[in-house]
Amino acid sequence: MAFQEELSAELAELRELGRFRSLRTIAPLPGGRAEFEGKIYCNLSSNDYMGIACDPDLRKAFYAQYPDIASPELAQSSASSRLLTGNTPAYERLEETLSSLYHHRAALVFNSGYHANIGILPALSGDGDLILSDKLNHASIIDGMRLADAEFKRYRHLDMEQLETMLKSLRPKYRRVFLVTESVFSMDGDAADLAKLVELKKKYDAVLVVDEAHAVGVRGPAGTGLAAETGVADDVDVLIGTFGKAFGSTGAYAVMSPEMRSYLVNKMRPLIFTTGLPPVILNWSRFVLERCVAMDGRREKLRRMGNRLRELFRNAGLVTGGESQIVPLVVGEDRPALETAEKFQKNGFLVFAIRPPTVPQGTCRLRFSLSAALEESDIEAMGKIL
Repeated sequence: MAFQEELSAELAELRELGRFRSLRTIAPLPGGRAEFEGKIYCNLSSNDYMGIACDPDLRKAFYAQYPDIASPELAQSSASSRLLTGNTPAYERLEETLSSLYHHRAALVFNSGYHANIGILPALSGDGDLILSDKLNHASIIDGMRLADAEFKRYRHLDMEQLETMLKSLRPKYRRVFLVTESVFSMDGDAADLAKLVELKKKYDAVLVVDEAHAVGVRGPAGTGLAAETGVADDVDVLIGTFGKAFGSTGAYAVMSPEMRSYLVNKMRPLIFTTGLPPVILNWSRFVLERCVAMDGRREKLRRMGNRLRELFRNAGLVTGGESQIVPLVVGEDRPALETAEKFQKNGFLVFAIRPPTVPQGTCRLRFSLSAALEESDIEAMGKIL
């Protein structure tokens, strides 16, 4: 009973701080819309960056490939881990498609981006190694570092000068050093200097791991990400992407050398000890991946809308940033952030306050997550209410 009382007290404290969270029931709709509490909103909180997840025409075209609804290609479970009987033919086709997009590097598909990040670093690093991570890397990367036997340290966000100072001092003391970063950061929408990271990787004989969760589909040739856009994708040792955002599906992937892929198959616990993805999901991922290659028009539209929204915020004297489809509006403290989100919601825009521990204390914000399914007139309508 005492334990339940302790939990109640902690929940009461979260409510007092304005940090209590609860699960919301939200129905996504086509056209960048969503239904929430009986009202239709312009959805600015989804990671469906390319508008694929709610595209009814794409969905119809996918299912039209399978006139037999009982086809094993539409099975809703693999019923086994990949190392037993769960490695269905759909896995092989998807990984071959990924390999062809990334200059025929080896590809490996995972159940989620979180699975990838809590498994890759613990598998590849060990005692006597060091992981250097951008301070604002995603929670999944932080959890992966905590699970690893290697030591880890964090450098100031995007501070390549501090990172090099750390490498000069620490590199001789460790067997291997891993540099880990997101390419486009999930809460600030800004981007890492991947060319500089590749330079440091080569100079200090390090292993570079880049999480492109918020860049694949949206940036680079054929939507292959920021590293490809920068021209350094082949120099990234482990490039991680997700299907759960711009590609409108479920799961994640990494591209790497064949040796590293084999090593992960043998050593990565979240891959070894989990049931594989169902064929229907794997086939949908391959379907949208192949079509996203030709969606340059959507990518350009997304870029324009992001630039325009930042311009509108700055014209209104508001603090914003980023350089992507993620546009943060920094408010500061918890309750003002909640109140600001409510004002947008009252005007038909579904956006929520992002609070600690997701972002650092004093940087509570609204995170406007744009989608190519929106119309540019939706962005202009926001300008009218600012």
